[in-house]
Amino acid sequence: ADLVGICGSRIVTLPWVYRTADALRKRGMRVVLGGFNPTALQEEAKEHADAVVIGEAESVWNEVIEDAQRGKLKPFYYGRPLPLDNLPPPLRLQGYKFHAIFTMRGCPSHCKFCAVTGLYGKTLRYRPIEEVVKEVDTLPGKFYWNTDGNVWAGNVKRAIDLFTALKGSKKKWFGFGDLKAVGTPLGDELLKAAKESGLLSLWLGCEEKFSGEMEKSKEEAIKKMKDYGIDPILAVILGKRTDNSDAFERTVQLADRLGIMIHPFLLVPYPGTELYEEYKPFLLKDGQWEFYDGAHALFSHPQMSAEQREEKFFAIVLELFSLKRVFKHLLEIPLSAFPAGHFAFLMREFPIRRGMKMAYQKWLQNSKSQIQS
Repeated sequence: ADLVGICGSRIVTLPWVYRTADALRKRGMRVVLGGFNPTALQEEAKEHADAVVIGEAESVWNEVIEDAQRGKLKPFYYGRPLPLDNLPPPLRLQGYKFHAIFTMRGCPSHCKFCAVTGLYGKTLRYRPIEEVVKEVDTLPGKFYWNTDGNVWAGNVKRAIDLFTALKGSKKKWFGFGDLKAVGTPLGDELLKAAKESGLLSLWLGCEEKFSGEMEKSKEEAIKKMKDYGIDPILAVILGKRTDNSDAFERTVQLADRLGIMIHPFLLVPYPGTELYEEYKPFLLKDGQWEFYDGAHALFSHPQMSAEQREEKFFAIVLELFSLKRVFKHLLEIPLSAFPAGHFAFLMREFPIRRGMKMAYQKWLQNSKSQIQS
C-alpha cells in the first residue's frame, strides 16, 4: 500500500494500533491515524504516524490524499463537522455477520466521562432518512448495529419517522439509547415504531452517578420497553471514587428486580474528557492503554484498593453472566421477540460471557504473579 489509514477509536486497542503503524512504516508505508483517541492524544499518536487527522475526517480526507500523492503530508489535519448529506457509502467486506450504520453525530449532553462530544461536538446532526433506509436495504445479512450514541437523541419525532421508514427493510437491529425519550408523551409511539423497524435490543447507558440504585421513573421506562418486546441491557459504571463497596452488590439486586441483563464496567477515565482531567492526580496506569478495558481499576480510591475493586467487579460479573442467569433471562424475553430476539440474545451474551471469563482467568494469573514477586 502507498497509504494506510487506521482508526484508533477503541482505546484498549491503541497499543496494537501503534505497533501496527510502526511495523508498516518500517516497511516504507505512510500511515495516517485518526479517531477518538488520536484526536485526544495528538502528540502521542504522531510519534507512530506520518499524519494525524484530528476530528472528523470527511472534511480533510481529500487534502490528505492530495498531499500524500505529492509526498508532502502535514503532521496534523484538523477536520470540522459537516452536514451528513450525500455521504459516500462504506465498502462492505464479505463474510461479516454484522454490519454497522450510523444515522447521526454529536451529543448535547456532554457527560464528563464520555468522549463523543470531543470528536463530534455538542450539536446533533442527522443523516437524511431516505439515505439511511437505502443503506440499510443494501446491507448483507439479516442483522445490523446502529452505532449512534443514542438512537433517539434530541428529536423523538425524527426517530419515529426514521423507524417508520425502516419498517419495510425486514432486518433486525441493535442500538444504544437512554430512558428519557421513553418517558415522554411520545414514548409509546416511539417504542412501537422502533419495534416494528426491527429493534431487538437496546443497550442503555447509565449515567456516571449511578450507585446501584435507580429512579422509579426509569424502572417504569425499562418495564415499558420490555412490554413492547424490546430487550433492554443496562450498562453500569462501577468503582468510582465516590462509590462504596455496597454499589457492587446492589447491581446484582437491581438485575434481579428489573429482570434484565446488566453489563458492569469499572470506570474508565478516557483521555480528552473532563473526567480524565479530574482523575489525573489519582491515575495508576496513565498511558498504559491496554488496561483501559473496563475490567481494571485505573485510579486510587479513598476506601478500596485497586485489587479489592477488581475482585468485587469479577465476582459480580461471574454472577451476572452465570449460565443459570443467562438462561433465566432468555425465558424472560417476551414471546413477541421470538425467535430472532432470543437467538440474537444468545449470540451476544455467550461471546461476552466467554470474554469475561477469559479476562478473569488472566486477572487471576496476574494476581498470582504479583504475589509471588
